[in-house]
Amino acid sequence: MFARHKVESEYLPLYSNYGIGLTTWSPLASGVLTGKYNSGVPPESRFALENYKNLAQRALVDDVLKKVKKLKPIADELDVPLSQLAIAWCAANPNVSSVITGATKEHQIEENMKAINVILMLTPDVMEKIDAIVQSKPKKPESYR
Repeated sequence: MFARHKVESEYLPLYSNYGIGLTTWSPLASGVLTGKYNSGVPPESRFALENYKNLAQRALVDDVLKKVKKLKPIADELDVPLSQLAIAWCAANPNVSSVITGATKEHQIEENMKAINVILMLTPDVMEKIDAIVQSKPKKPESYR
């Protein structure tokens, strides 16, 4: 889940040498990073649908939900929704050109776009706190072939 939010270091030469940026998808991990699944699957949610039950079983594992719960105080400290923090974290990566949010409702689009204001709040200290929880920061390879 959080692994897909990291930028693999093997691709670093593409970003720095050629100016290529990533388009990331599902920054909210199918809604998990909104916190709405912390207490189970709401009946009106996507994961309640029969077609999504398999994805829900893979996404809603204890380790992931513990990380989401640990991120909530950081969002609260910044006075922003967890969803905006997650989107801003993806967009703040210098190797990311765009973020596909996957919103399904108009009000979600409006809220998600406010994440642009959160990017400036992601100081090195805040990013360090997030990285300590998420633990998806890629290790730099020793060399490239």
